[in-house]
Amino acid sequence: MDENERVSLQSSVKICDDVVSRDLEGEAVILNLETGTYFGLNEVGTRIWTLIQEHESLSRVFEAIRQEYEVSPEALEGDLLRIIDELRRKGLVNVL
Repeated sequence: MDENERVSLQSSVKICDDVVSRDLEGEAVILNLETGTYFGLNEVGTRIWTLIQEHESLSRVFEAIRQEYEVSPEALEGDLLRIIDELRRKGLVNVL
């Protein structure tokens, strides 16, 4: 997917090969070994990261988060797509 294309709930996301992550007391620390890009996620972001590893499908990630957290579907979709777009811009995930 071109970087200018919009991410949607129909997208799939794959973590880049050179990316490693660690959970530190409920928060994820993500590092791209090739570029040295470092990124931290809060508790909810860490849950999204875990679900991406399990499912790759953003619609499945969306449904899982919706069941686990009390949030409106509109707010969740916007937040989820923003996080994915930021992870993509930092070279941590590929959107398919």
